[in-house]
Amino acid sequence: MNLNLRNTRNIGIMAHIDAGKTTTTERILFYTGMLHRMGEVHEGTATMDWMVQEQERGITITSAATTTLWNYNDQNYKINIIDTPGHVDFTVEVERSLRVLDGAIAVFCAVGGVQPQSETVWRQADKYHVPRIAFVNKMDRVGADYFRVVRQIKERLGSTPVPMQIPIGAEDQFIGLVDLIERKAIVWKEDEHLGTRYEYCEIPSDMVDQVEEWREMLIESVCELDDDLLERFLEDRTSITVEEFMEHTRKAVINHRIVPVLCGAAFKNKGIQRLLDTICALLPSPLDIGAVKGQNPYTNKTEERSPDDEDPLAALAFKIATDPYVGRLTYLRVYSGVIESGMAVLNPRTGKKERINRLYQMHANKQNPRERIEAGDICGVVGLKEVATGDTLCEIKHPLYLESMTFPEPVIGVAVEPKTQADVDKLGNALNKLAEEDPTFKVKVDADSNQTIISGMGELHLEVLIDRLRREFKVECNTGVPQVAYKEALLTAVKHRELFRKQTGGRGKYAEIVFEAFPADEGIKGLQFINEVKGGNVPREYIPSVEKGFRDAMRNGVLAGFPLESLKIVLLDGSFHPVDSDSLSFEIAARQGFKHALKKGKIGLLEPIMKLEVVTPEEYMGDVTADFNRRRGQITGMETRSSSRVILAHVPLAEMFGYVTVLRTLTSGRATSTMEFSHFEVVPPDISGEVIEKVTGTKAFV
Repeated sequence: MNLNLRNTRNIGIMAHIDAGKTTTTERILFYTGMLHRMGEVHEGTATMDWMVQEQERGITITSAATTTLWNYNDQNYKINIIDTPGHVDFTVEVERSLRVLDGAIAVFCAVGGVQPQSETVWRQADKYHVPRIAFVNKMDRVGADYFRVVRQIKERLGSTPVPMQIPIGAEDQFIGLVDLIERKAIVWKEDEHLGTRYEYCEIPSDMVDQVEEWREMLIESVCELDDDLLERFLEDRTSITVEEFMEHTRKAVINHRIVPVLCGAAFKNKGIQRLLDTICALLPSPLDIGAVKGQNPYTNKTEERSPDDEDPLAALAFKIATDPYVGRLTYLRVYSGVIESGMAVLNPRTGKKERINRLYQMHANKQNPRERIEAGDICGVVGLKEVATGDTLCEIKHPLYLESMTFPEPVIGVAVEPKTQADVDKLGNALNKLAEEDPTFKVKVDADSNQTIISGMGELHLEVLIDRLRREFKVECNTGVPQVAYKEALLTAVKHRELFRKQTGGRGKYAEIVFEAFPADEGIKGLQFINEVKGGNVPREYIPSVEKGFRDAMRNGVLAGFPLESLKIVLLDGSFHPVDSDSLSFEIAARQGFKHALKKGKIGLLEPIMKLEVVTPEEYMGDVTADFNRRRGQITGMETRSSSRVILAHVPLAEMFGYVTVLRTLTSGRATSTMEFSHFEVVPPDISGEVIEKVTGTKAFV
């Protein structure tokens, strides 16, 4: 057993764009001794923002991993940190990081509060059951309101926020905080020591009542979750020690019952040491998370792997990166066993063995070579050839599939072509490498125009990828106008009989199928195929070919060639010929049947709808809402945030190109907007023909 495992923390830092995630990470690295000079995002010197594009734009694009140490209660703690992007276009980076983390810090801006992308990352953390701490950052900014953010976490995120600290002052008067458990005020020294020095002092007299009120709420919130503790608390509250109370708080955090809330100002170096203490005290170690479950690919039985060096190896590849120095780098989370340099491992998805050439402990884009990585740790591996994001690596004699990851579909596409003929092959190789790294980036060749279409999560996503083609792969590209990634959907049920017969002299082709097509059941994506053929009218060996035919046909809908996201097919009957029928005949019958049947039904065009939040001064409200109406937008809510108004709306992506520039013009540059994908919706019938004609250049059938 790895003795340090109880003192290991695998955590992620997640938040809305501009909440201060990377600055918080930089401060953590500085205070833990990993950095001797703090990097700044706005200066382009942040360690974790190592890509050129990140430094230029001042945003995080890729999730960067690093390892550091912190001393808490006279014990050394090892903290593996992943700094994730806040921009919705790079949501895949957050998704795959949360899949392998044991805990997270959700950073909120004290001014902006809970914003749309905060809700998205919170839902992603819920999906993977990641315990978290909330850190309300930027307490030194004008408009900072700690208690408003606490209310928003409760109302908008449906969680139970429990403040463990309250700030002393706000905005330019923010000088420190009060630790509610210890009843102590902590005030930072404004000196040349960069916030490393702080002192404990008496709670300001005007805050004593407020501190007692919040402390009471904290104690009650934790005690309510444990009947024995509540009984003791009601009998004699002095019988509960601080250590005991913290242990119960830790259990409540790990079981997702409460979210501790801390505060600070990372840019001014305030609150980071206390945040590190809380990470060690309250977030889980791999031992607290316990055994991970997976499926044996040969027996299909569920098996467990404990976070123990003695257990067989089970690791998950959560990220692929192309490094200019070491080549293809795979990030792994080791759940059980030990991974060593030179060992052979099995990838159950491909059924192939892979060799670990080199192992690294990661620090942003720098690698520290290691000979062995133990259970519960995160590392980088060189030498894996056919491993994709979400693959499991395990011992050859003990195969196991860990649950993979699901990624959102791209919503926007653009045509690309190399500027010179000599770059055609280089472009193909570069796009394949980028697609390996990023599961939300798709590449396809349009069958009609023979153009290469790249698709992603937004304009910024594609802009960064095209920039990477130029800088990293030295391929200059011409790009087309961005196009929305529409989908098609069957809206009504259709019954159809399809007969495929072909005689060419000698052996012919024959297949007949009778089926019903429906809109898929709610929540199901892809093909929902149900076989109800009785009496062997369609032999059992041909059924998979029918299913394959329908699945392949769904890639190109009958309305305008867009893919169908979901479809339900019930195969009712059919017939076969003992000589002429074969698998291919039934596959072709299904493809043709799909086209003929859907043309008889009602088809809808689906478009991506974006969730938009605009923060604007009151005087521009009318102009902003009128502009929404012109863009087929639906306003879903309004609220007041300090002196500004916040408008929430759902707007079709097709209407949102160039919106930032228009908003700037409408509000004299004083409004800000954030946008993220929400859902797909049927395009209104009165404009769907116009949309199809605009996108395809041809009129759709009516």
